Amino acid sequence: MSKVLLAKLREALVSVVPVAAIVFLLNLTPLVSFSGEELVAFLVSTALLILGISLFNLGADLAMTPMGEHIGAGLTKSRSMTLLLLVCFAMGLLITVAEPDLSVLAEQVSEVMNGTLLIVTVGVGVGIFLVLAVLKIVFRRSLSSMLHFFYMFLFALAALLAVSGNGNFMPLAFDSGGVTTGPITVPFIMALGVGIAATVGGRDAGENSFGLIAMCSIGPILAVLLLGISADGSMPYKIPEDYALADNFIGKLLETAGHTFGEVALALGLIVIFFAILQITHLKLPHKKLLQIGIGIAYTYIGLVVFLTSVSVGYMPIGYKLGCELAGNHPAFVIGLAFLIGMVVVLAEPAVHVLNRQVEDITGGTVSRKSMMIALSLGVGVAIGLSMIRIVFGFSILYYLIPGYFISLGLSFFVPGIYTAIAFDSGGVASGPLTSSFILPFAVGACCVLSGEASVMSDAFGVVSMVAMTPLITIQTLGFRAIMAKRMRDRIAMKRILDADDEQIIRFM
Repeated sequence: MSKVLLAKLREALVSVVPVAAIVFLLNLTPLVSFSGEELVAFLVSTALLILGISLFNLGADLAMTPMGEHIGAGLTKSRSMTLLLLVCFAMGLLITVAEPDLSVLAEQVSEVMNGTLLIVTVGVGVGIFLVLAVLKIVFRRSLSSMLHFFYMFLFALAALLAVSGNGNFMPLAFDSGGVTTGPITVPFIMALGVGIAATVGGRDAGENSFGLIAMCSIGPILAVLLLGISADGSMPYKIPEDYALADNFIGKLLETAGHTFGEVALALGLIVIFFAILQITHLKLPHKKLLQIGIGIAYTYIGLVVFLTSVSVGYMPIGYKLGCELAGNHPAFVIGLAFLIGMVVVLAEPAVHVLNRQVEDITGGTVSRKSMMIALSLGVGVAIGLSMIRIVFGFSILYYLIPGYFISLGLSFFVPGIYTAIAFDSGGVASGPLTSSFILPFAVGACCVLSGEASVMSDAFGVVSMVAMTPLITIQTLGFRAIMAKRMRDRIAMKRILDADDEQIIRFM
């Protein structure tokens, strides 16, 4: 176990160090100036972040992934469709309600709207669309067709929201779809899809195992858009207190850790309770396997508490100040640095590593972890760079989202279904807790300086949805390139055969 943990620590170190290095290097330039207390707090948070990601990834391997697979396979084998769908809806709702990543977003808009209402609305959206995703697997329906239908409906609602005068709600709605698929939800839901697809079988079992995250990202957007249509149009924004570094860093660290202990215990507790009930009634797993899962849950729990505490206390204030100072002193650098920060931040998202590992396993190495990570890094970098351009010029998020999703859905006609499923899953996974607790404060800081607090809801929010959208294009482009390369190889091989000298052909007469 110690060797595996050491390997996870090395992975986390490689993931987090680039983010920390950029912040410290910027402090050595005239672009940004952090105090000694801020740098120490950021350094401590970075060390905790590395430890948290390591423990979480180890726990996901030992517990979250096996639990999801066993639940998916066990419920499918029971032949009770009603039970399968009820459990999926309940787990989708309850796990999302307790998802710490969603809580981070809700706290940042608590001055604008009721955070509990937002969380419950998003949870219902996830529950409904998780049921639809499971039905897709069971009845072997095309993910691409479902995505086309629901995104057309989604943008029709967005247009209705814009006409109703509640356009400020739109960036928040699209951000809700991105933050929903956080570090607790992703490993479990992805493994659930693998378990169901493997049990149902069929020649497209590998392709069918993906797509649950993609569907679960649509539900919250639709739910919050519907909520926005019925709300009043005034959404004055107030900077959250968490954006300022606490005078007593250690005290704030301990206070946040205590609060996070409860949130994560609730989230994991719901999964464990469901698993325990299903273990008694359907699964009947051996004690050795249950012991492994129990140890994995402990690692996941500690890792998530450490991870979420460190990003909340150390990374949120630094992200906000970074955005303020870059926009205030050197606005020309904001866009370029946003691209660079986006490329490296995705490396530190814990759920991204779970996705990349599962993609490599399911595709038998056809889609490697390295190619996935490069595509995700480029996509997220472009997303945050474009978001900074939108903040500078102050135009609607729809100018990005409509053509972006049009290209994404158009590419689905030209690439194998598995690439489309992986791409849409990747969009939800890339927009994890580090995006909402570092990149979003960075965007809010830049927006406050360039446009003022009044435009934060319309201009700064939406950065998470951009992070969720661009991987759809980059990863499907990766698939398109793989197809074209294969066709070129086949053409070259055929040309060599046709151009071969007749004397080299052995004739059997």
